[in-house]
Amino acid sequence: MSTSIDIAYNTDTGSMIIPEYGRHIHKIIEHAKEIKDKEERSKCAKAIVQIMGIINPGHKNNSDEHQQKLWSHLFIMADFNLNIDAPVKIPKKENYQSRPDIVPYPSNDIKYGHYGKIMEDMVKAASLLEEGENRQKLVKHIANLLKTSYLQWNRDSVNDSLIIKQLEELSEGKLTIESDQLKETSEIVKNFRKKKTNTKNYSKNKNRRR
Repeated sequence: MSTSIDIAYNTDTGSMIIPEYGRHIHKIIEHAKEIKDKEERSKCAKAIVQIMGIINPGHKNNSDEHQQKLWSHLFIMADFNLNIDAPVKIPKKENYQSRPDIVPYPSNDIKYGHYGKIMEDMVKAASLLEEGENRQKLVKHIANLLKTSYLQWNRDSVNDSLIIKQLEELSEGKLTIESDQLKETSEIVKNFRKKKTNTKNYSKNKNRRR
C-alpha cells in the first residue's frame, strides 16, 4: 500500500491530541488507520508503539503497566478509531474524557536540529523492527518526513542523496531507501505554498467576520 504523508507548518494544521509525541507520530497513526489489512495494520501499530516507547520511556519499558499506558496513548491519538489486534486490553473512549498525563520531552543531544529529537527517535525505533514489507513502508514514510522537514528548514533545495545519507547515519547504517521512493521536491514545496495560501485566506475571512 502506498500512502503519502504531507507535513505542513504547525501553524497551518490542527491541534494534536497529545502534543508531546509530536505531529509526525500523529501523522503515522493516521497512516496506520488507512491500512486495509488488519494484520498489517496491527503490525504498523506495534511499530508505532515501539517508537512511542523511546519518546516516552518508563522506568521499566517492558512492564505491563507501561505497555498499557503506551497503547492507551495510541488509541487516544487515533480517536479510538483503530481496529487492530492489540497485546493489551483495548481502552474505551468513555474512560478517557480528561487529558492524559504530560509526556516528558527528552533532553538528549540532537544530531540534526532541523529534524528534531522525535524524528531521530522514530528512525532508531524503525531500525529495530524486523525486516519485511511493513518495515519498508514505514521507512519510506519516515524518509519522506525527513525530506519534508529538511525543506521546511532550507527552502532553496535538497539533494535526495543527502536525505538518504542522513537516514543511514541516524539509523547507524540499518535503514536506507532508493531515491525514486522519495517525493519530488517540487511537490513538497507546492504543498507548502498551498497550505500557506489557505491559511492566509482563512485569516482574511476570519477578520472580515469580526
